[in-house]
Amino acid sequence: MLHYTTHYHATSDVWVTFVHGAGGSSSIWFKQLREFTKHFNVLLLDLRGHGKSRMQFSNAFKKKYTFDVLAEDIVAVMDKEKISASHFVGISLGTILIRQLGEMYPKRVTSMVMAGAIMKLNVRSQILMRFGNIFKSIVPYLWLYRFFAYIIMPKKSHKESRILFVREAKKLYQKEFLRWYKLTAELKPLLRLFRQVDIKIPTLYVMGSEDYMFLPSIEKLSQAHHSAQLYVVPHCGHVVNVDQPEKFNRNSISFIQKLAN
Repeated sequence: MLHYTTHYHATSDVWVTFVHGAGGSSSIWFKQLREFTKHFNVLLLDLRGHGKSRMQFSNAFKKKYTFDVLAEDIVAVMDKEKISASHFVGISLGTILIRQLGEMYPKRVTSMVMAGAIMKLNVRSQILMRFGNIFKSIVPYLWLYRFFAYIIMPKKSHKESRILFVREAKKLYQKEFLRWYKLTAELKPLLRLFRQVDIKIPTLYVMGSEDYMFLPSIEKLSQAHHSAQLYVVPHCGHVVNVDQPEKFNRNSISFIQKLAN
């Protein structure tokens, strides 16, 4: 079972589940927790090998990680807490897991807030993945992670996000990093499916105007899928919830409240 924490609201029966990205942990939502718990029940979880789930899973799982398996981890937590359905908020690779969960268990996903969403790999990101594949077994993973962080979040205004993600990535083991990195082999066909199929779950994409690697594809996707809408945060990078937390919180909470009422 993943490590997780629950935060109950005095009167609301609406749940919001937060899913972090690769190398992060539930601690990346520290700028969201206070505001969201004013309105909803909140479930925070650490994915396999991340945060406080690290010790529980470091030796227990030898098989290859897949997006199906990782999505099932989240469902197991929901089942334990008797959460029949939840709104989901994700960042970066966490948005892929939420979308996969929507494919597998559409009735469990009430809506999706997808921040820094990854729904297509552009030429730069594909080159970055190939570079990582070449060097992942011979270069310390933190070197690669720092390099990736600078490529994806290059500006001075993105510094807090870079520091946060590198700090959290230090808690990973080299073998755990490699297990997660192997997931990139699944990405291209999976993301193609996601772009082609509108699963009709209400979706809010929250993207930074400076997220140059992933914003263009989300602009096209949000126009093609009737269930999706896009909010672009000015002067903001990939990690929207850290770079511009007030705008992220305000728009995400408003989106969920409209669906919950």
